[in-house]
Amino acid sequence: MRKLALSLCLAAGVALPAFAQDKQVDLKISLWVPPAHPLVPATKEWAADIEKSSGGTIKSVVFPSEQLGKAFDHYDMARDGIADVTYVNPGYQPGRFPIIAVGQMPFTFTDGHTGTQALDAFYRKYAETEMKDTHFCFAFIHDPGGFFSTKKKVLVPEDLKGMKVRPAQSTIAQWVTSLGGTNVQASAPESRDALERGVAEAIFFPWGSIFLFGIDKVIKYALDAPLYTTVFTYNMNKAKYDSMSPAQKKVIDDHCTTEWAEKVAGPWADFEAAGRDKMKKASGKEVYTLTPEQLAAWKKSTEPLANSWAEAVKKIGANPDQIRADLQAALGKYHAGF
Repeated sequence: MRKLALSLCLAAGVALPAFAQDKQVDLKISLWVPPAHPLVPATKEWAADIEKSSGGTIKSVVFPSEQLGKAFDHYDMARDGIADVTYVNPGYQPGRFPIIAVGQMPFTFTDGHTGTQALDAFYRKYAETEMKDTHFCFAFIHDPGGFFSTKKKVLVPEDLKGMKVRPAQSTIAQWVTSLGGTNVQASAPESRDALERGVAEAIFFPWGSIFLFGIDKVIKYALDAPLYTTVFTYNMNKAKYDSMSPAQKKVIDDHCTTEWAEKVAGPWADFEAAGRDKMKKASGKEVYTLTPEQLAAWKKSTEPLANSWAEAVKKIGANPDQIRADLQAALGKYHAGF
């Protein structure tokens, strides 16, 4: 009788939900942030909704804290099936993902909520080619981060000359180099140690995460300006996605949307924004702002970055003017531009 009912539904063109006869799919979701990070509970809620929507046939386990692999390797982990869904920082691999890197340009987004919606909506058509060896789920950003230093108060771009700086991502690394600084590569979990040992003396980082990773213990000065954001993606192993039934694939597709990007990243945006006030109340820290002239100098110093990004995009046969126009359209739609 079940086979007959199924045949009748198919013949009538009736959309099928995830039935009990679908094979159970187990997803390993790899995050490189610690359990206390807002992305962890938000991702667990996302996974729970996937399980519910699939009639219990798609189950997930979330692995935080680099349990399955290093932060720098998470895109390849999704590609190779080491994990089924991974949290990717494209900027950890300079030059590999030049299109999405436009979202890493300083002074692009105003906040994490609208910025996430704009980035994801913009990047969807480009992800099909730029991240073609994984199944793209969604893109997002954190709330704009600041600049923190252990010894020196930085007011203008020239102050970075000679400093050892841990950049947030590849675009910021280019910025540091152009201003005469030296980049110290370290993932988020490794950053406190780099600063504590003096390998680095300054860092671009989100405000709330400064406390989460214990970096507040080793910094003294905090520049309060929306200098940058970092772009992130959730990527799925293609073979895992392709192994699912049509109904299960639809559940995944329904959870890989702009709306879900904001739902997953939204609590993190709030967490980072709250970190700014926490830093202002912390003892032994100096939080300072820029004058209009100083801010203008910082903005002007990013012009070489825009030119460098355009050249990198041209090398892969893409049109930087079109990409910029598409991003600007998304920023306008979601009122997300700086």
